[in-house]
Amino acid sequence: MRDPIDLLLHTLKFAAEKHRMQRRKDPDASPYINHPITVASVLYHEAGVRDLTVLAAAILHDTVEDTETTFEELREEFGAKIASVVMEVTDDKSLAKAERKQMQIEHAAHLTPEAQQVKMADKIANLRDVASSAPPSWPLERRMEYFDWGKQVADQMRGKFPKLDALFDAAYEQKPG
Repeated sequence: MRDPIDLLLHTLKFAAEKHRMQRRKDPDASPYINHPITVASVLYHEAGVRDLTVLAAAILHDTVEDTETTFEELREEFGAKIASVVMEVTDDKSLAKAERKQMQIEHAAHLTPEAQQVKMADKIANLRDVASSAPPSWPLERRMEYFDWGKQVADQMRGKFPKLDALFDAAYEQKPG
């Protein structure tokens, strides 16, 4: 088995390289890598998750969706389990945005426990970001809709991870409007 610290450092290096040219849509255009690090931090520091697969998948969760990374590349670098969790939370970018969002709602309840934890932490991080530093182009209505959609996704996973449920609820309380 790979040393846990080595694995996490490898995932950080890999994700940072893959996302190196990307920026968040916040007013500061912060480096994109901050987001996967935040998702892993929510899991580890706030929800007490110690599952290495979940933490590694959190760091890698947007690599296939938002970069040229392939499932096969993830599998070769990190093994089938981590790659599988990443793929579970990856949207199919060939679909229209509205369809992708609806599919997240429909599929959330059927994700593995590992993928559900990553998905919940991602929603928590995103709600916090929209509440504190939304993209400047997002009017109030779009921010409110994002919160409501995030809740529809999270509601499909309720009851399995009480700490994540509570963190999501606290983030949702920051809903603008």
